[in-house]
Amino acid sequence: MKPAIHTGKRSLQCVPYAREVSSIGIRGDAWTWWRSAKGRYARGHTPEVGAVLVLSKTKRLRYGHLAVVAEVLNDREVLVHQANWLNRGRIHRYTPVVDVSPNNDWSSVRVWYTPGQKYGKRAYKVSGFIYPDTLEAKR
Repeated sequence: MKPAIHTGKRSLQCVPYAREVSSIGIRGDAWTWWRSAKGRYARGHTPEVGAVLVLSKTKRLRYGHLAVVAEVLNDREVLVHQANWLNRGRIHRYTPVVDVSPNNDWSSVRVWYTPGQKYGKRAYKVSGFIYPDTLEAKR
C-alpha cells in the first residue's frame, strides 16, 4: 500500500489512536506504555502485525510515540498506522518504518515522512513492541 495521510473528523493523538486500532487497553503517555504493558501484555523486539511500536521518550519526543504495525515487509521494514506524526492530529496509514539499529534488533528506527516522500533524517530510539494478546490469553 502507498503511504497516505487522512484528516479525520477530529484531531487525534497517537495514544488513543493506537489503543483503538490495536485493542491494547493501556492509558497514559506513549512512553509509559512499555512499562505499563509489563505483566499484562506480551512484549518483545520483533515486529508483528497488530503490535504497537513504542518509540521512547527523548528531548525531541517528549511524550514518546506509538504506531501500530500494519504489515511486516521484511526483517528490517514494516508499514505502520499512526496518528499525529509531525502534524496536527492527522492519521498516517501505511507509513514505512525501517530498523536502522546496528544489530538489527529494532532498537532504533527511521520513519517515512509522507509529505516529503522520503525517510526522515533522525533515528528514534525504540522501547519495543507490545503484542495485542494479554498474557492470560497466551497461556
